[in-house]
Amino acid sequence: MNRSAHGLSQALVVFFAVLISAGALAAQTPAPRTTLVEQSPSQNTTALPPPHGFQQFIKNGKLQLSLNDAIFLALANNTDIQVDQSQVDTAKAAIDAARTLFDPTVNAVFNTQRSTESSFSEAAVAPTLSGLTQEYSLGYSQTFETGTNVQTFVDATKFSSNVSFGFVNPSVFGTVSVQITQPLLRGRGLLPNRGPIIIAQRNLEQSRAEFRQQVAGVMLNVVSQYWNVVQDRENLDVAQSLLAQAQKSYDHDREALEKGALPPLDIFRTESEVASRRVSEIQAEYDVKEAEDRFRNFLGADIDPNIRALELDLTEAPEPVGDLLTVDIATELQKALVNRPDLEAQRLQVVNDDLNIKIAHNGLEPQLSLSAMYSGYGLNTTTNGPFLEALDQTFGFSQPTYGGGLTLTLPIKNYAAKSAYATAQVSKRRDLYTDRQLRQQIGLQVADAVHDLEQSKLTMEAAKIALNLAQKNLQAEQRKYELGAETLFVLLETQTELAQAEQSVIQAQIGYQVAVASVYYSTGELLGNYNVEIAGLTK
Repeated sequence: MNRSAHGLSQALVVFFAVLISAGALAAQTPAPRTTLVEQSPSQNTTALPPPHGFQQFIKNGKLQLSLNDAIFLALANNTDIQVDQSQVDTAKAAIDAARTLFDPTVNAVFNTQRSTESSFSEAAVAPTLSGLTQEYSLGYSQTFETGTNVQTFVDATKFSSNVSFGFVNPSVFGTVSVQITQPLLRGRGLLPNRGPIIIAQRNLEQSRAEFRQQVAGVMLNVVSQYWNVVQDRENLDVAQSLLAQAQKSYDHDREALEKGALPPLDIFRTESEVASRRVSEIQAEYDVKEAEDRFRNFLGADIDPNIRALELDLTEAPEPVGDLLTVDIATELQKALVNRPDLEAQRLQVVNDDLNIKIAHNGLEPQLSLSAMYSGYGLNTTTNGPFLEALDQTFGFSQPTYGGGLTLTLPIKNYAAKSAYATAQVSKRRDLYTDRQLRQQIGLQVADAVHDLEQSKLTMEAAKIALNLAQKNLQAEQRKYELGAETLFVLLETQTELAQAEQSVIQAQIGYQVAVASVYYSTGELLGNYNVEIAGLTK
């Protein structure tokens, strides 16, 4: 690939420096620093790059992933991230579009014309009059950020004929001219001219802030989906365990029935329990499949059939390690108001609204411009180098022409400018309300996240107490059953209660893990706590 062509591409290279150490979210062994460079394939818009990064996590025919590994793969392959990234490319291109007003232009013209006509006078020196006119013109024009427009051109016209009455043949007439126009009211100064560029640059920063928020959202979904798979697998294990216990009781009752130790009608109780728990197992099995499919989708692991076919081996344990996170709403809300990328994007939008109002207000002014021009002329006096002689006289300004003027255009109604000004004011008011609405939403998100965290901590504590009591109750019922003081069905129910208590503990632990991630997302600290950095390598 040609290096210069590659340098002119509009690809946004997003540099994900992922330091896999989530100690702030859950005490885990820090992974080594991993750098992932993702480049948009702008040179080939018909083919997308294949998913990458999965091979290093394939062990024993399985895709073995910790939570940090899953985040790493999502940052590299998630399709939503690649789509969201395009808004940054578009914002970059918009900056160049805003600069088009100041693009210099060069205009070159060459015209030639030959005329032939019959002579109508006996005094004519030739029966047929023939003339050749050739025009050469080169012009340059540019508008500057102050609104000043400069135009200059050099023109040379050559005329030759088969008739000569005292003038030089061929004759060359040269002209050089410079004209400067400066708006004095509408369009004057940096504000109305450079303002669109400033707005486009802020739009780029706004798109980057929005992109950071979108990446954080994808990361939160990856965390949630990871734990959903763990949760559904635990549910499946419980369902299978309960089915095995029910099957064991049924086999015991059937053996007792064959020996005549159990009334025939009593067998239906355990048989019904087996059927019911088989239904629960089937539901849990397909819940796992659906959760795994959603998780693969977030990682981009469903793009390649070979990767999609791999069994998932999730290594993260749901039980928190170390001290539990303790936060309060006021402190977390203050962090959110400082760190949230979407709030920064909205702030930039309001700042742009202020600039749009000023630009629109300038559009209400009349058009008053001051212009000045200066030109020189030249004509050859010999046929020896006529072009050089004419241009030499022209640039010598021995025959100058100069002048200036004022031009005033006063619109009577100016509906378009009034409409633009009113629209800018309405946009500002709407965005101020949007800013307030966003702050309210962030406050609610922070409060909900903190409440969910507190609830998950209390739930874990209560679930552990319930598990301890369920274990003691099972030991008591087991002893009663061995002594013949309790039926098998009651023992079976006690075993079910224990399994459900174990399941509740795991659910509470997973709820805590998700709640911690939600707190960091609501405060805008999720990327930082997973040591994820997003940097555009192309400016």
